[in-house]
Amino acid sequence: MADGGGLEANESLGEEWCDIEEDYKRVYLPVTYSVVFVLGLPLNALVLWLSWCRTKRWTCSTIYLSNLMVADLLYIASLPFLIINYSLADQWPFGELLCRLVRFLFYTNMYGSILLLTCISVHRFLGVCYPIRSLAYRTRRLARIGSAASWALVVVQVLPTLIFSETGSSDGQTVCYDLSSPENFGHFFVYGMVLTFSGFAVPSLVILLCYSLMVKSLARREEAGAGVGTAARAKSIRTILLVCGLFTLCFGPFHVTRSVYFFIRLQAVQNCPLLTTVSAAYKVWRPLVSLNSCLNPVLFFLSGGSNRLRLVQELRPNK
Repeated sequence: MADGGGLEANESLGEEWCDIEEDYKRVYLPVTYSVVFVLGLPLNALVLWLSWCRTKRWTCSTIYLSNLMVADLLYIASLPFLIINYSLADQWPFGELLCRLVRFLFYTNMYGSILLLTCISVHRFLGVCYPIRSLAYRTRRLARIGSAASWALVVVQVLPTLIFSETGSSDGQTVCYDLSSPENFGHFFVYGMVLTFSGFAVPSLVILLCYSLMVKSLARREEAGAGVGTAARAKSIRTILLVCGLFTLCFGPFHVTRSVYFFIRLQAVQNCPLLTTVSAAYKVWRPLVSLNSCLNPVLFFLSGGSNRLRLVQELRPNK
């Protein structure tokens, strides 16, 4: 599938029974990727600058969130290539190497973000539910090890995309396949489902379990605390629910629609309206995953009042 090749049904199934029109992508995808680029670049750069240059002592949260910002910036740097590609109606003028690299960076950012968010969730869970017993496990050294392990794992998980992603020819023009060339889709299907399970389903369960237990613990303390710290606990619960909502919005619909699309393509279901609808849903949600690059900096400012205060102090004109 060219990341939106208009005739991908014909190519993948070997029959000319369904011509999927995707003219909407010439406007929708460049606009959405441009918005992510314009918002994500300064936000992530600002947070990374505050962390790197204006933070004297890094906490565990700072280490994890700074790694998130690095992952986002690597991906954001690849967006101009996608903006130009879709503005040219899927024509890829940048060659084979950049095609593979851009696809690799997209999946590295997505699954790297998920793994780092999982580390943050476990860290916060231990701090809220086992504040004393977990002190030995909530150290900067272990945070650095966790971040490095997350990078290593995601690179291993995503490395096959460098093999599957390639350039090809469609309607007389060069395209950059998002998933794989049509003849290799059967092999990619197996890899794609394994990646969805290991890179999304399992971490999602860990994140939801951690935050559910955190909300339960905070609510129980609020009931037993006779009003002490009620406002702070309520704020923590709202923050947790917001983080879970943002995570679900960014990653959930994309993986669901992509999995359905995979099965329909693999089974060669000859239902053109169904294939068109599922293909459109998958491709509409795909760039919305990139919104996590804009929303991750929000986690930095939600992680503590000191972060917001430091930003205000840095932006305030010197008197």
